Amino acid sequence: MANHIQPYRSHAKAVAGPCCNVAGTSPKWSLASLKQLAGLKRHGALLLILMAMSVVSTGCVRRRMTVRTSPPGATVSIDNQLIGTSPASTDFIYYGTREVRVEREGYRTEVVLRKMKPPWYQLPVLDFVSETLWPGEIRDERIIDIELVPQVIEPSEDVLNRAEALRNQSRSGIIPAG
Repeated sequence: MANHIQPYRSHAKAVAGPCCNVAGTSPKWSLASLKQLAGLKRHGALLLILMAMSVVSTGCVRRRMTVRTSPPGATVSIDNQLIGTSPASTDFIYYGTREVRVEREGYRTEVVLRKMKPPWYQLPVLDFVSETLWPGEIRDERIIDIELVPQVIEPSEDVLNRAEALRNQSRSGIIPAG
């Protein structure tokens, strides 16, 4: 009998996998190894998709304020920036005191200072988690309701009488208080 040396195939399979060509042997593809490879690729693709989604869908906090007036249809400005006609909404970034100005013909102009305190998840350190790491969107919606008061138009005769009285006081050197 001739002494014929064969490569140790089981060891080569375990180290290199089912598709490698060890020592000139042809690869041995079995149905089981193909299914196993397809399963790994499927799980790898699923893992890759999940990782991509977690990076893309990182946390965010949407801040929005809405100014409603009664009656609606007033011009709304926040911090001297025209927002629109009430009910008017705008996004905001920072918390703090806002100056809300509401104007409508036939009504008194209202100027309101509204302090907006941050919610608990926007406090230092926690805001990093809610803005960056939280896997979804958090909404912080603020509503500011303003009741408009009808403008009182004084009769022109009353205004002229008051103006005449002020003129006479200033000529005599009397300055009215307040």
